[in-house]
Amino acid sequence: MPVQKLPVGTRGNRQPPGWLARIMMPIMMRVHRRQGDHFQGQDLLYLTTVGAKSGQRRTNPVARFDDGGGGWVVVASAGGTANHPGWYHNIVAHPDQVQAEVSGKTSRVTVDQLEGEARERAWATVVASQPRFGTYTEKTDRVLPVLRLTPVN
Repeated sequence: MPVQKLPVGTRGNRQPPGWLARIMMPIMMRVHRRQGDHFQGQDLLYLTTVGAKSGQRRTNPVARFDDGGGGWVVVASAGGTANHPGWYHNIVAHPDQVQAEVSGKTSRVTVDQLEGEARERAWATVVASQPRFGTYTEKTDRVLPVLRLTPVN
């Protein structure tokens, strides 16, 4: 299914201010790369999107889960905040301008928002691999978007 913005929640963890994220993100990405693209036991990919408002390219490290078909599943969890992460808004605005870097290789990707049984299967895989994701649904009342990224050759 194409990406359609899901509603935000009414409760959840607080997100750090945007200025802090802009300062910390480049530092964190250097640390993650030195650790072999891992963070807290999670495999990462570097998701590059085009800003919904600014039009500027943005790159964020995101936990990745193998989809079993050569692509990856990512979750727009933002740690259980009431709002979606910025990269999700960017994907909704510009779904045809998304790239993912895995193991030093960057690919343009198609993005599918999973629903129904496909979402439930992917969610079960995510929670089995990283149980902390299961706690995010207890912190917020929004539906956490689950997206499949498929590399385009």
